Amino acid sequence: MTNHTADAGPRTVAGASATVFRDVRPFGGPAVDLIAVDGVLADAVPDGAVVEYVDGGGRLALPTLVDTHIHPDKTAWGEPWHSRRPARGIAEYVAGDVELHRALPTPVAERARRLMAHAAAQGTRAMRAHADVAPAYGLKGVLGVAEAREKLRGVLDVQLVAFPQHGVERAPGAAELLEEAAAGGLIDAVGGIDPAGFDSGDGTSGENRQLDLVFGIAERHGLAVDIHLHDVGERGLGPLRDIAARTEALGLRGKVTISHAFAVAALSGRELDATADLLASADIALTTVAPSAKTVLPFRRLAERGVRVGLGSDGVRDNWSPYGNADMLHRVWLLGWTRGVRLDEELEACFRLAADGGAELLGLPKADLRPGAPADFMLVEGECLPQVVIDLPRRDVVVRAGRVVARDGRLV
Repeated sequence: MTNHTADAGPRTVAGASATVFRDVRPFGGPAVDLIAVDGVLADAVPDGAVVEYVDGGGRLALPTLVDTHIHPDKTAWGEPWHSRRPARGIAEYVAGDVELHRALPTPVAERARRLMAHAAAQGTRAMRAHADVAPAYGLKGVLGVAEAREKLRGVLDVQLVAFPQHGVERAPGAAELLEEAAAGGLIDAVGGIDPAGFDSGDGTSGENRQLDLVFGIAERHGLAVDIHLHDVGERGLGPLRDIAARTEALGLRGKVTISHAFAVAALSGRELDATADLLASADIALTTVAPSAKTVLPFRRLAERGVRVGLGSDGVRDNWSPYGNADMLHRVWLLGWTRGVRLDEELEACFRLAADGGAELLGLPKADLRPGAPADFMLVEGECLPQVVIDLPRRDVVVRAGRVVARDGRLV
């Protein structure tokens, strides 16, 4: 897979530069100093280091978060208000996407950069960004998000997915565009959408054609796979089993993600456990965006069975919905709300999904505020982590690789 994510930085060495964040409370615990040396946290300032000091003022230090599913190319964030129309099904939403794309005055690259910068200022350290690839747009979405990624390099890590929102079978020319995006070296993953439902007019044969194409591109170009699966029942579970079989057969364990997976959200008991075991065996990850109580994934049960799960924003202020703000702490709040959680332990688990679960899904080191971890954290006012999840305080300071990149919700 093309590596568009920054590593955690070199080990501590004499003569390095260091930043000491004084008087901060990791996860709401006792006040300490956090020492960042060359992008990672250290237990001491090395001899001879050039040291900068930042006063934390007794604020909580919390890991910055990972958005595992967002569509920056489709956003109208910061644009004139767009009034949505009723839509029945994906096809009508897709038609509305094209209309909005043509109506917006600002190029994709600028709209995407605006939204991604906002996300970073709210405490997102990395994201997996899906960009539509379809004959209606060509590769404008991929190129625009790639340009925004470059402008934010060092502030935000971005994995880019070429996503055939209009389908592959339904949209002649989409397959060639996916191949072009892969050959161009700009993307980290190739996507797909509902192969047995939306993108298949004749059932199984269409399903196999889409998956043949997507997995073929991934295998040829060394890419990951991330497939949107909204279908429920057997129309969702059938492709899920097919995806698992292909993942194993092609040696793609750890490189395949199923987004949304509403068919899994509808399961319980032994059916859920059996499906989780299948996913864990193939090391297929899932993402959820907490859209509703019925469709949010039972992430704790899945994790117990060994399934990696991440949390994402999905669409932000786009044609599909006026909602969304690319603030992953707010998305944690929504996750807790949709699952009806009340206990501190449950609220903390929601936060950990966005922090640790997202990092694991994107192959990043955990930002657990321990020595050796990436110096990626935010400072906020608050008493404890559960209270922060509920109160959603302003992100006073956001730190990326030991460097202050945002203050008071704005990039510096």
